[in-house]
Amino acid sequence: MPMSLFHALIRTHHITSRKKVALLRKAADKYECYALLRSGGCPGIMYCKGSEEGVRDWVATVQRLRYKDFQLALKPAPIDPETSPLRERTGLFEVESVKEFAAAMEKRGISEWWKRGMGFA
Repeated sequence: MPMSLFHALIRTHHITSRKKVALLRKAADKYECYALLRSGGCPGIMYCKGSEEGVRDWVATVQRLRYKDFQLALKPAPIDPETSPLRERTGLFEVESVKEFAAAMEKRGISEWWKRGMGFA
């Protein structure tokens, strides 16, 4: 039976610290997660996908970095394999705009989930 995947969504005021991003990149590798950041300004958005333990550990790493206005918008939860079958390479990836982030969520078949977490739906 394949490992069930989990994902989580985090909102922050902004993501600008390259030092913090480097720590999140290391954590994504360590916990074998796929992480997507909307960085460079306001708002900061983070998406993480992986094993249940990996996602929880990655989210805990983000919390320890004490981002301004940290909100766990959508807690770690199982992903329906029917709606998001996409296997990700692990690691941390960045986009510069909310529009690019939305397109990435659409590509994964989770845009309704994402919109709910962002308060758009």
